[in-house]
Amino acid sequence: MGAMSVRTPSSEPSEPSVASQSSAAHRAGFACFVGRPNAGKSTLTNALVGQKVAITADQPQTTRHTVRGIVHRPDAQLILVDTPGLHKPRTLLGERLNDVVRTTWAEVDVIGFCLPANEKLGPGDRFIAKELAAIKKTPKIAIVTKTDLVEGKALAEQLIAIDQLGRELGFEWAEIVPVSAVADKQVDLLADLLVPLLPEGPALYPEGDLTDEPEQVMIAELIREAALEGVRDELPHSIAVVVEEMIPREDRPADKPLLDIHAFVYIERPSQKGIVIGPKGKRLKDVGIKSRKQIEALLGTPVFLDLHVKVAKDWQRDPRQLRKLGF
Repeated sequence: MGAMSVRTPSSEPSEPSVASQSSAAHRAGFACFVGRPNAGKSTLTNALVGQKVAITADQPQTTRHTVRGIVHRPDAQLILVDTPGLHKPRTLLGERLNDVVRTTWAEVDVIGFCLPANEKLGPGDRFIAKELAAIKKTPKIAIVTKTDLVEGKALAEQLIAIDQLGRELGFEWAEIVPVSAVADKQVDLLADLLVPLLPEGPALYPEGDLTDEPEQVMIAELIREAALEGVRDELPHSIAVVVEEMIPREDRPADKPLLDIHAFVYIERPSQKGIVIGPKGKRLKDVGIKSRKQIEALLGTPVFLDLHVKVAKDWQRDPRQLRKLGF
């Protein structure tokens, strides 16, 4: 086995001198994190951006939309494109999600392949690595996530296995980086390693932007995340949320605005309605309270959230419904 480049704290690049920092050109570009569902992609995006922009959940397949997180640095702007997990599709929705993934990979400047430290490489990882091997020009970084869950020996074995995987498929990783987004270990180092792989150029987004997701999509995702909590086993992916309208409440004083948000939670079967609403409407009320807090934090304004549950029969398999629900 040849030399393997793994970035651990001891091998962090030394601080560049002030002179070299000022003469270095500004870089800006796109990176995307790929990996099996639930490999820690969204959590890593949030850790890098420093704010919650991609939804995270214990249930795989929760990220439906391309959520971009934007990392602003003095020397660079890193735009993170979070794709849905690539998987063997079983439904029309699955096929559409996979198409989104491949299109994204071909357009970004660098790809980070997230592999959890606490799970042995499996067929799903090989499936993705093979797809990555076919994309020749884009540099690929292996990001070993969830390192807080394993001991040193297990981590070392995983790093070697990942290095081997690249070799077997005929490509070399630009870097192999162990990180823990939860424990905030090596997250900054990861950004330091992604930046040099971006093209030189000015910032692509204004300083204050953290994501270019339309607000309505982000709000729908926050409601969906809250609606999935506690019912993941019963309704893993059969919940979709559409924000129908957002209107400022009339007759409110300027210093006390209120935003009315009307949203529909769609499920596939009438039998699922009771699960989402809960006894005497308690679950839906909890979903409203939890997501409203997050929406208010996101928008910085008080919100009145009006939630309704609707049945959209077998929406995951129906092209017309998929279009209506934004896929």
